[in-house]
Amino acid sequence: MKYSIVKQGESRSFREGDAFTTDATKEAGVVVYLGAFLSPGSHQVDETKQAILIELDIECLGLHTGESAGDEGSNIVGFARYRNGNDAPSDLVELVCQPHTTESAIDAAREVFEGAGLKVVVSADQAGRIIDRLVRPKYNAALRFLDEGLASAKDMDLTCRLGLGYPDGPIERVERGNLARHYEITQALFETYGTPGFAPARRAVVAHERKRRVEDD
Repeated sequence: MKYSIVKQGESRSFREGDAFTTDATKEAGVVVYLGAFLSPGSHQVDETKQAILIELDIECLGLHTGESAGDEGSNIVGFARYRNGNDAPSDLVELVCQPHTTESAIDAAREVFEGAGLKVVVSADQAGRIIDRLVRPKYNAALRFLDEGLASAKDMDLTCRLGLGYPDGPIERVERGNLARHYEITQALFETYGTPGFAPARRAVVAHERKRRVEDD
């Protein structure tokens, strides 16, 4: 399916020169906004388009479209290609839909991303979507276990790799992805849901503060 791209900032989903960006056409029935999280509230429904796809960061799609007593939804679909912090983007795209998002828009979004060789899952419009709501409490728990002296980082990571079959352990993964980034995500989730598991672990708070001080200097 043909699609056009509007760049509004740096994309976390697609790097410069990615085949997805180079394969875009000038005009198409599907419009993809990359870096759209930099301009919340600027997107309007365009019924001449089959689908309008808005790249999300941590925020909800409703920040861009507005919400109305659970009746929100149109041909606008949110999406985020999962990345572990600063790691390269994965092959998984989370589509974000509102209660009345049109099926034709969802189908078009799925076709666009699957046509690019990516895997697609569909999520309701909630902060953290599927993956971050699942994994961030686990990373926080592992960081707290490290502080409490339950086990060394090496032993926890080895346990998860050998005992659970994970490709990497929680400490090495969250540190590789950037602890300051982990703080940003978990703090946003904690503010949204108030769930203790989302409260940033101490090491993430320290990493965030170090980053802030360096940027302020």
